[in-house]
Amino acid sequence: MDADTAMVLGIIIGVFSIISIYSALVDRRPPRASALTVLLATGLIVYAATTSEVGYTAASLPKTFVNVFVKYLP
Repeated sequence: MDADTAMVLGIIIGVFSIISIYSALVDRRPPRASALTVLLATGLIVYAATTSEVGYTAASLPKTFVNVFVKYLP
């Protein structure tokens, strides 16, 4: 898996994890599965940040998303 794909997947999983944690807290149940997905998302983002040759900035993330979507869509 290349660094750009790992970064995009990490961000997408992270956003869904935050929503899931909020939902669990509203329902007054422990967010166990959500905590595991946060760890997965963090691992993907750290992997992407350490293996990327050029690094990532906030301004480069939209371009990274577009490049990954164009790469995998037919």
